[in-house]
Amino acid sequence: MQRVLLVEDDRTIGQALESSLRLHGYEVDWSSTGAAARAAEPVDLVLLDLGLPDVDGVVLCRELRARMPQAVVVILTARVDEMDIVMGLEAGADDYLTKPVRLGELHARIKAHLRRGPAAPPGEHVIIVGGLRIDTSARRVTVDGTEVSLRAREFDLLARLAQEPGTAVSRDALMTDVWDAHWYGSTKTLDVHIAALRRKLAEPSGRAPEITTLRGHGYRLEITPAGL
Repeated sequence: MQRVLLVEDDRTIGQALESSLRLHGYEVDWSSTGAAARAAEPVDLVLLDLGLPDVDGVVLCRELRARMPQAVVVILTARVDEMDIVMGLEAGADDYLTKPVRLGELHARIKAHLRRGPAAPPGEHVIIVGGLRIDTSARRVTVDGTEVSLRAREFDLLARLAQEPGTAVSRDALMTDVWDAHWYGSTKTLDVHIAALRRKLAEPSGRAPEITTLRGHGYRLEITPAGL
C-alpha cells in the first residue's frame, strides 16, 4: 500500500482529503502543522498545504524534499499568484493544485505521479547525445563521465527529449508522455523542470547538449553539446 503524507491545517479540508485518499487505497498520515510533518516517516507522496500556522510552506517543502528525495511532493495552495507557485516548484515540489481541490483531478494527478515513468524503447537502455549518457535501466545520467543527480520527473523529461535529439517536441507531447495522458491544468511545472534540468546539466565540467525553448511550441534537445 502506497503511503501519503497529508499536510493540511484546515480540519474540514483535511478530513475530506484523508477520507477520499483512504477510499482510494492509500495509507494516510495527516499532519496539521509543519512540526508534525517534520517528524513524519518517509512516504511515497506528500500533499503539502503552503498556508501552515507554524512554518512557511515553501521552507517546509525544501526540508521534506531533502529528507524524502524519492517522494513525490504536490503543493496544495489557495495562492493564485504565479510567483508563489514557481517558488514552491523550485523548492522541490513536483506539482501543485489550487484550492478548492477537485477530488477527481487530485486522484488523477496522484495516479500520474506514482506510476513509473515512460518505458525505454525496446532493446534500448542507453541513450547518448554528445557528452550526455542516459542509462534508462539504471536511471543514471552522466555528462562526460560525471554523474548528474536528477529527480524522477527530471530524469523522465530528459530521457523523453533525448529519444528524439534535434527534434522539436511539443509541450502537449511532453506533458502526455512524462506526466499523464489526461493531464489537468497548467503546464508551468514543465517550465520549472526544464529550468532545473538546464541548471543541473551545466554543473559538470563536461559539455552537455542544450535544451532549446521553441516559443509557442515546446523544446528541443540539441545534438551538438553546448560551447561547440
